[in-house]
Amino acid sequence: MEEKVRLTSSEISVMWSSYQNNSFSICTLNHFLANVDDPNIRSVLQYSYEISEENLQKTRKILMKDNQPIPIGFTKDDVNQSAPRLYSDAFYLYYLKNMAKVGISVYGIALTTTARSDVRSMLSEAIKTSTELYNRTTDVLVEKGLFIRSPFVTTPDHVDFIEKKDYLGSPFNLINNNRPLNVVEITHIEANIEANIVGKVLLSGLSHVAKTKQVSQYCNRGKEIANKHVNVFTDMLANDELPTPMPWDIEVTDSTTSPFSDKLIMFHTTLMIASSISNYATSAAASLRTDISASYIRLSGETALYSKDGINIMIKNHWLEQPPQIPDHKRLGKN
Repeated sequence: MEEKVRLTSSEISVMWSSYQNNSFSICTLNHFLANVDDPNIRSVLQYSYEISEENLQKTRKILMKDNQPIPIGFTKDDVNQSAPRLYSDAFYLYYLKNMAKVGISVYGIALTTTARSDVRSMLSEAIKTSTELYNRTTDVLVEKGLFIRSPFVTTPDHVDFIEKKDYLGSPFNLINNNRPLNVVEITHIEANIEANIVGKVLLSGLSHVAKTKQVSQYCNRGKEIANKHVNVFTDMLANDELPTPMPWDIEVTDSTTSPFSDKLIMFHTTLMIASSISNYATSAAASLRTDISASYIRLSGETALYSKDGINIMIKNHWLEQPPQIPDHKRLGKN
C-alpha cells in the first residue's frame, strides 16, 4: 500500500539524477573495461559496471511504476568501445576510488530526503555497494603500493581545549604566521589535492579527444584550474613542512580518437565540478583557520564560474536534459 503513494519531488529528483549518473557511468566503464590489462583492476571495474547497471534498472523500475518519463541519459551512441586506450590502469583505480567516495556521499544525502520504502531500499543498497567498491579499490591500491596515505604526524599526549581567539587566525595571512594545521584540516586539504590531480589527468585526456574545439578548450581550461588549485593546497601543506600526496603512474596516452561523445565529456566535466564545489563547502565548514576557509570559498567561486560556462555550452548544443519541472502557475493563470 505504501508504494502506491506518488513519488515526492525529492524522490523524483533522486531517481532522475541516479538514472543520469548511472547511464553515464556505464558508458565510461565500458571504455575502461575494453582497455584494461591488470586482472585485479579489471575485477574492480567489472564490479563497478555491474552495480551501475543494477542501479539503473532499479531506478527505471521505480520511475515507470510512478508513470514518470524515463530520462534519455546516455546510451551506446555516446561511447566508442573500439577507441584505443586513453588512460593507464593505475588511473582507473584512482578514478574509481574518487567516484566511490562521491557515490557514498550522494546516495547518503539522498536517502535522508526520501520516504517511500522502495526508494529507500534502492538507496540503502547503493550506499552498501558504493562502500564495497571503495573497499575493493583501496585493497588493490594498497596491494600495488599505489594508495596515498596521509602523513604521520606528532600530536600532543593530552587533551586540550581552544582558549584563544587567535586559534582561528586571520583570513589575510600575508606572512604565514597562523597556527599550524590540525589533523582535520590536513585531511581535507589532502583529499582535495588528490581529487584535483585525478581531475587534471582526466581532463588532459579528454582535451585531445574532444571532437569540437570548444569542448577541447573547455577541458584545457579545467585542467589549468585544477593545476592551480593543487598548487594552492600544496602551499598550505608546505608552509607546515608536510609532504604533498601525489598519485603516480596515472598516464594519459597520445590517442586522439575519442571514446566518448562531446555530450558525455561535458556531462563528465560538470559532474566533477559539482563534486568539487561540494567538497570545498564541506572542507570550508570543517576548517577552523579562517585563511583556509576563505581560500575554499574563493576557489569555489572560480569553480562555479567555470561550471556556468560549461552549462552554457551544453545548452547551446542541446546536450543538457531538463530536470522534471513543476507547472508555471503564474503563466498559466494569465491565459
